[in-house]
Amino acid sequence: MDAAGKQVLRTVVFQYNPDTLSRTVAPRAAKAEAGDRLEALRLIGPPVETIKLEIELDATDRLEHPTQNSETVKNGITPELADLETIISPAVADIQSANQKAETGTLEILPLPSPLVLLVLGANRTLPVRITDMSMVEEAFDTQLNPIRAKVSLGLRVLSSDDLAMGSKGAELFIAHAQRREKLAARKPPNIQALGLKAVP
Repeated sequence: MDAAGKQVLRTVVFQYNPDTLSRTVAPRAAKAEAGDRLEALRLIGPPVETIKLEIELDATDRLEHPTQNSETVKNGITPELADLETIISPAVADIQSANQKAETGTLEILPLPSPLVLLVLGANRTLPVRITDMSMVEEAFDTQLNPIRAKVSLGLRVLSSDDLAMGSKGAELFIAHAQRREKLAARKPPNIQALGLKAVP
């Protein structure tokens, strides 16, 4: 989406569901100072969540019907790879504009604008993310050396309400995700008997 979260700029659909998706959730605890024992129980914000997944791209099926897939015949899976790469690249027009301002003596302070990237994992998980790393392994090529099969590994960091301005589209999506997680966690009442205890310890 655009940075304001008002318009969808592009959708990149994974050809296949990933076989695995690894998540790391690191709590953000307050730093305990000497003598302040209460700090051990405090959390200063949402946890830092990172996601790693691998995407497979394969043009084999489309190349079996060349008359119906002229773009694939011409470029292989290069357009799909370009979709992913342009997410983490500033637009050429923005680079040229910044360069022109620098040449005329205009001081450019703010970084170049980037879109709001959303990872949609089904209807129940839509997360604002930042792509932290991307690696591609191109495994097969056509006669023009266009890649026709590749694996793309993505490293993502979920952007929380600490990273995004409250009231923004990204912050709203993160809060909705956190509320759904709390609702799922509260679906059953506590049962200490299931732990083998007869009373509260």
